[in-house]
Amino acid sequence: MALKLKIDFGTMPPAAKAVLSILPALIISVLVIMFVIVPKNKEIKRLNAEITKQENQIAVDQVKAVRLAALKVENEKLKKRLEELKLQLPEEKEVSSLLKQVSDLGIRSGLKIVSWKPEAKKDHPSGIIYEIPVAVEMSGSYHNLGIFFSGLTKFNRIVNIADIKIGDPKPQRTEAAVKITFKATTFSGIPEKEAMEKDAAAAKGMKK
Repeated sequence: MALKLKIDFGTMPPAAKAVLSILPALIISVLVIMFVIVPKNKEIKRLNAEITKQENQIAVDQVKAVRLAALKVENEKLKKRLEELKLQLPEEKEVSSLLKQVSDLGIRSGLKIVSWKPEAKKDHPSGIIYEIPVAVEMSGSYHNLGIFFSGLTKFNRIVNIADIKIGDPKPQRTEAAVKITFKATTFSGIPEKEAMEKDAAAAKGMKK
């Protein structure tokens, strides 16, 4: 037996009539919020987050681009400076000639070469050049010694003077003479082939 439900709006209280009149709109509103507005809001939030992420990445890339340009300029400056330094470093075959120039300068400055002992070349801590030292002993006046050191500063090639020791002056007819010992070190670039062999040996050693 079918059950028929008949609603008599005429006998309903006003409050019930008001609820029933707005109920369809309320149901539609809830459905719209659940199935349209909420998903749209979620999509909007997701897109905003993606846009923010992309904007942050763009800002980072822009900073990197500016930094990259600055690094390129700095790199060119370093390359130029390196070339300038290479011009001041004699090739290994030129070292003996340069050291002879140092010896000749001492003689021209009025100093006596007492001892001149070249030592074995060794790797500089930088790993890109050799140090080539010579233990030197000279004698002469302070004046002549000043002339010698002044002349060294005018060399185009680098000659480093270290471990300077000056003995007590000994009276002479004119100026007092002193004995001086020092280590004169010049530098030469490591030939490319040798540098590659050293790098290969170092890499091999790290793998062990």
